[in-house]
Amino acid sequence: MTTSVPTITLTGGVELPTLGFGVFQSPPEETTAAVQAAIETGYRHIDTAASYGNEREVGEGIRAAGIDRDEAFIETKVWITDYGTDATRHSFDKAAGKLGVEMIDLLILHQPLTSRFDLTIDAYRALEALLAEGKVRAIGVSNFMPEDLDRLIEATSVIPAVNQVELHPYFQQPDVQEANARRGVLTQAWSPIGGITFYPGFGEDRVNVMDDPTITRIAAAHGKTPAQVMLRWHLAQGRSAIPKSVNPGRIAENFDVFDFALTGEEIAAIDGLEAGVRGGPVPAEVTLEDFSMEIPEA
Repeated sequence: MTTSVPTITLTGGVELPTLGFGVFQSPPEETTAAVQAAIETGYRHIDTAASYGNEREVGEGIRAAGIDRDEAFIETKVWITDYGTDATRHSFDKAAGKLGVEMIDLLILHQPLTSRFDLTIDAYRALEALLAEGKVRAIGVSNFMPEDLDRLIEATSVIPAVNQVELHPYFQQPDVQEANARRGVLTQAWSPIGGITFYPGFGEDRVNVMDDPTITRIAAAHGKTPAQVMLRWHLAQGRSAIPKSVNPGRIAENFDVFDFALTGEEIAAIDGLEAGVRGGPVPAEVTLEDFSMEIPEA
């Protein structure tokens, strides 16, 4: 495929491809080939994280695809054990080294770490310094609730460009979306098709959105799959979405969403599926005591 992905202009003027490729829970040994396949399909935005353990393989996949560095938009995340002024600055060095790049396009804090928000503020100020030094092009956050955004914005200088949160038809977080929009923060959806990517130990008994009769009916009307309909729903409402897969067929399927449009009635029907069903941990409950992990140097 050669389709160009539409972009969204972030605060600061950085252009972000709206549809990205995620690698959460992608085994390192499968990540390089998956990223290469994604880029060859047409993706130019790759999302990873220090805690995923596959940043090195993401970099290898981008290089294997043979595109110029400035064609790839690389997004990664700082884990909570690397929060703090010096630790967060060093987390950039670790990530850039594994990715094999000198500059990261978008660097974000992975969790609000509500129980030690002083460390979150220090970490974000370190991101601000990296931004000022030209080591990153944009900075943001992930899993921040409206009250977390308020506390962060009051204590720092740069409005986050992105807030990446769990968002799919069964869990739409309208309060978070509204808070993001009011502050000029782009809402980016992880687990955008729902029921596929989730945190171990959370939501194993959930209902798969892919089987929802409203979604399947709309998909049949357009000759598309349920996953394609959900991704189109995100894009139609101005969000960024980052589906993941290591299957080349599904990677291509998830990208093939630019040749149809949902009607207003169809979008409203999907909006009506909100059920408040979270697939991951409550952000405020992610603590150093329970979620610490050492992020290796290499």
